[in-house]
Amino acid sequence: MKKVTTTKYDVAEHLRTPEEMAAYLEACLEEADGDAAFIAKALGDIARAKG
Repeated sequence: MKKVTTTKYDVAEHLRTPEEMAAYLEACLEEADGDAAFIAKALGDIARAKG
């Protein structure tokens, strides 16, 4: 059986512009279905992206 290799993905490294951050937050709000922890994680990702 072939071994699967994965790499760490950090969305904050890919959120470069305010427009990308807004689109990411909007998508997360749509997918969250009321999950406050999911929304908090998205806000944390954006905060890390801003530095």
